[in-house]
Amino acid sequence: MGVYVHWPYCARICPYCDFNVFRARGREAEAQDLARAIVRDLEHQRTLTGPRELVSIFFGGGTPSLMAPEWAGEIVETAKRLWTPAADLEVSLEANPTDVEAGRFQGFRDAGVSRLSLGLQSLDDAALKLLGRNHGAAEGRRAAETAARLFPRLSVDLIYARPGQTPKAWADELRAAVALGAEHISPYQLTIEAGTAFDRAVRRGLLVPPAEEPAAELYETTQAVLEAKGFEAYEVSNHAKGTAARSRHNLVYWRGHDYVGAGPGAHGRITTAAGRLATTAADRPADYIAGRSEREPLTAQDVAEERLLGGLRVADGVPFAEVAALDLRPDSPVVRRLVELELLADDPDRLRATAAGRRVLDSLTTALATEA
Repeated sequence: MGVYVHWPYCARICPYCDFNVFRARGREAEAQDLARAIVRDLEHQRTLTGPRELVSIFFGGGTPSLMAPEWAGEIVETAKRLWTPAADLEVSLEANPTDVEAGRFQGFRDAGVSRLSLGLQSLDDAALKLLGRNHGAAEGRRAAETAARLFPRLSVDLIYARPGQTPKAWADELRAAVALGAEHISPYQLTIEAGTAFDRAVRRGLLVPPAEEPAAELYETTQAVLEAKGFEAYEVSNHAKGTAARSRHNLVYWRGHDYVGAGPGAHGRITTAAGRLATTAADRPADYIAGRSEREPLTAQDVAEERLLGGLRVADGVPFAEVAALDLRPDSPVVRRLVELELLADDPDRLRATAAGRRVLDSLTTALATEA
C-alpha cells in the first residue's frame, strides 16, 4: 500500500496547472492546521485499511517543499507507526528548484525523504518564463546538484512540446538534464488543460502549441535520447536508469494497488471486506481541516476500467484476468484488431501497448474500454 499526501500551497500558480492548488501567501496559520489535519486523517483511514505493508509515501502538490520539514517528518513517522514500513520504503517529495527551497533539502532528508522529485520543467530561461516558473535555469542546476548529493534517489520533471521548440534544442536540453545526475526523468508533453491560463491564451491566439506532427517528432526525440543514455521508458512519460530507479509510488497507481490519499483534494483507493472504495477529500483546505471527505464503493467494472487506464501506461501492461469485467480476452474482436494494427502486443496473458500503441495511448484505451 502507498500513502499520498497533497500539500496544496504554491508561491505562484503556473499557467498550465489544473491541480488543486492555492497561493501560499497569508496562509501560514492554516498550513500548520493542515499538517495536523493530515495526521488525524491518516489515523482515521487506518481504521479502513487495517494492517498493511507500507511501500511508499509521496508528498505531492502544490509545492510540498514549501512546508516545514518537521511537519513532513511528523507525517512520515505517523504513517510508519500506523502501517508496517517495507524494508525499502520509498519516501518521495516534490520540490521546486528555487534557492530558498533548496535550502530546506537537508531538513527534508533528515525528516526521512529518500527520493526527491524536482520540478525543473526546463533548463532554458526563456522557456521557464513562458511556463510561469519562479526559478531560473542556473537555480535549477544548483538545486539538482544539491539534491543529487543529499538524496539516494533523484527524479527531474521536464515539459516539452513548448511553442517553437525544435527537436535539436530539446535533445540538447535532455542531455543537459541527464548530466545533472538524475536517475529518473519524467518528460511531460505540454497539455492545454481547460480553465488554465494557457487555455485562455490559446483561445485568444496568444499561445500556439506545436501541431500534432511536430509534437510527435519531439516525443520520438525523447525516446531516442533517453534510451541512448541508458534510460528505460517503463511508463509512457517516465524513464528510469534501471529497475531500482523506478517510482515505486507511481507503480502503486499503475498496477492497481491500494493507496491512502490525505490532504485537500486527495484521492485514495482502499480494498475492504465489502469491496474497493474510492475516497475523495474536500478540495478547500478549510473544509479538509474540518474533516470533510467522501467515500464511494466501486463496481467491478469501475475497478477494471481504472486498471486498464493505469496498466496500459506501463511497459508490462495489465493481465487479462484483472480486466475480465470489461469482457476483454486474447480472442476479443477489439483486441485482435488492435494486435493486427500493431498497437497491442500479441500476448495471451496480458494487454500490452506496443511502441506504436503508446504514441496513441488515449485512443487505444478508449477503444478497449468502449468496444469490448
